[in-house]
Amino acid sequence: MASELNKLRVERLVWILVYGGLLALVLGMFVQRYDSTLADALQIGGTVVACTGALLIWVRSRMK
Repeated sequence: MASELNKLRVERLVWILVYGGLLALVLGMFVQRYDSTLADALQIGGTVVACTGALLIWVRSRMK
């Protein structure tokens, strides 16, 4: 059984990952015009981070 402190930490981590990933994704879209390599890295990294946050939402829903 997960403690309340662990649940709170997971919830905070979820929102940091989701919003941070989406911010990196959008930043990659803006940078695309100037540096396509950096933009690709930002977009891929942002997508992975945001998906990790979404996965943690499922993990949090399974915590008792």
